[in-house]
Amino acid sequence: MIRLSIPVRQALEKLSLPVLIAAAFALMLIGKADAVLAVRVRMALTDTLSPIYATMAQPLANLRGVASDVVDIWDIRAENTRLRAENEQLRRWQAAALALEAQNQEFKAQLNWMPMAAPAFTTAPVVADSGGVYARSVLLAVTPPHHLTKGEIALDDRGVVGRVTEVGARSARVLLITDINSRIPVVLASGGHAVMEGTNGAFPVLRYWPEGSAPIDGERVMTSAAADAFPAGLPLGTVHYNSDNVPQVYPEADLDHLSMLRLFDYDSTGVLAPDAPAGRLATPATPGAGSAGATTQGRTSPAIRSR
Repeated sequence: MIRLSIPVRQALEKLSLPVLIAAAFALMLIGKADAVLAVRVRMALTDTLSPIYATMAQPLANLRGVASDVVDIWDIRAENTRLRAENEQLRRWQAAALALEAQNQEFKAQLNWMPMAAPAFTTAPVVADSGGVYARSVLLAVTPPHHLTKGEIALDDRGVVGRVTEVGARSARVLLITDINSRIPVVLASGGHAVMEGTNGAFPVLRYWPEGSAPIDGERVMTSAAADAFPAGLPLGTVHYNSDNVPQVYPEADLDHLSMLRLFDYDSTGVLAPDAPAGRLATPATPGAGSAGATTQGRTSPAIRSR
């Protein structure tokens, strides 16, 4: 290695910046004077450096993959800890449920409890979810010889959807629990009674509860057997107060994504579903109405009646 004196090194340090600036200007002038030459120089430099880039790219990619694996392993460890805690909690709930089930069976045996007969039901697809004589209703496709009757209770896989209000030869209309014409006597988990009214919005409201038994936020709402309009104990939703301090019911049923409904015939003889407004009677659906429903009908046998 060449040893330089201190004055020489100081002079080189002072000249380095002016030399670099002069070189930059020289390159710019060459680029302006001969663009083809500048392109060739740039391409030659790129060709020289590209193998170096390619050699360095693979180790960098491997390093990034290792870092990502470490983060994933750490997340999996945290997720595993959470799942273990939830699993332990579920085991405790399972033990409590099994104990309660055994106790319930013992009580039924001691009381010679007679179970209720399972109601008959029909399964039908939803072919339309808007229009008609109500603001909130759905239209079902019914295939003969299956037949629905007015007043049957419609449920999805979560809870009550509504009641059948109109029946045609090949269709039926279900009035949803959120329609403003819907009135359902309900019982609360705290034991209170009330009436659930539809609002044409997403959430029905509770009204007419006895004094001193106001609905509690978060408690469940189920159907009541009052007036023999609905059977008792069907799940409707959960109470939540809005900003105006009005108790609303968040429906259990997924009313925004109805595709298949089960319609139970409880042979109710009390209050029937409301009639359609005069002059706006619904027309039965044609077999080709609703391409989605027709497709479902042809694929899954839309109405399956079991008695």
